Amino acid sequence: MKKFNFKRILFAGMLAMLAAGPVLAEELVVYSARNEQLIKPLFDAYTAETGVEFKYITDKEGPLMERLKAEGKNTPADLLITVDAGNLWHAANEGLLQPVNSAVLAKNVPPFLRDADNQWFGLSLRARTIVYSTERVKPEELSTYEALGEPQWKGRLLLRTSKKVYNQSLVAMMIAEHGEQKTEQIVRSWVANLAAPPTSNDTQLMEAILAGQGDVGIVNTYYFGRLQKENPDIKLALFWPNQKQEKSGVHVNVSGAGVTKHAKHKEAAVKFLEWLSSEKAQNIFADANMEYPVNPAVQAHADVAAWGEFQKSPFNLTQAGALQGDAIKLMDRSEYR
Repeated sequence: MKKFNFKRILFAGMLAMLAAGPVLAEELVVYSARNEQLIKPLFDAYTAETGVEFKYITDKEGPLMERLKAEGKNTPADLLITVDAGNLWHAANEGLLQPVNSAVLAKNVPPFLRDADNQWFGLSLRARTIVYSTERVKPEELSTYEALGEPQWKGRLLLRTSKKVYNQSLVAMMIAEHGEQKTEQIVRSWVANLAAPPTSNDTQLMEAILAGQGDVGIVNTYYFGRLQKENPDIKLALFWPNQKQEKSGVHVNVSGAGVTKHAKHKEAAVKFLEWLSSEKAQNIFADANMEYPVNPAVQAHADVAAWGEFQKSPFNLTQAGALQGDAIKLMDRSEYR
């Protein structure tokens, strides 16, 4: 009698589990190179919707990738979130991520904003574009990234340090477009036009323009958006370069994520990735950091949309990673520090 009851209870339990559908993790572990204030609202929203909890650590992308390497199969991390396609490419190239086949991600993330082997996916988009003083520059004086090396900008150009991955990716994409020889000529012409040594960050660059140290520079759009939020009457504006060339456009880059190679909760991690590409999550990204959605079906925040539409560079961002080593050597040869 006791034996019969045990089997009946076990069978009932199995039926209940099957009826409940796939078992998701109750907790996901995320390694993130994005700041807590940018990712926590996403975690909180997903937890409220699904009950899945998060454990996470934030650090620079380099230490996080080294940690993943050292932990190997024992890593607790299910997902790696970081900025710049170059970093995502390195993570995939180092064997830290795994391919994800998802019809949802394929639909929501355009091919040029994700890895060709589906090891990482862009989740928010920023443009690295020209910023200028509205007091000393007329927009009709501007045209392309390359033209910032022309004599009229002598002693007027400001750049962020070449050590930052954002400029390395920009130069990598220029190599893809022009080849190394021409790109080196362009970078050398930028260096010759510098008004001051390269700055450590984009905000410092724009503050230098406001202070009159230079007139033009190259920055990520969301840095401009943060300053504009603090000061709506700021004497700076964005310019979209390279709009008249058929196979060119504004250099765009992404923050993105991939499922770690040894994820303990792959299915749940993919579900979360898919959610991050949804309308709800894309709007959280946009509101938190003035970034563009990668999902073409989602509108940009009104303040971001007010900057105007532009033609994006058509190069797949995988090239930003593949050519980054060449870009770093080229910038060093050009004495771009």
